[in-house]
Amino acid sequence: MSVAFQSEEVQLQKLRERLRLMSDSELIKFGKLVRGLSEPRVGVTPDPWKAQLEEARAEWRRRHPTKRRVART
Repeated sequence: MSVAFQSEEVQLQKLRERLRLMSDSELIKFGKLVRGLSEPRVGVTPDPWKAQLEEARAEWRRRHPTKRRVART
């Protein structure tokens, strides 16, 4: 039996692919779930959910860019 470990970058790339395939409603549901899991906690290890939450937010911003106001001079 062999165990394969993936680098953090490979894991993030797979997560990004999954997020791209989600509908907006699925992305919102995923974001709410991960946000609940990544709330402040006491622990020595880094929060594994924070990266997933950031990726979900980045995907949402990619799909729904904000309309920036152009400053008039």
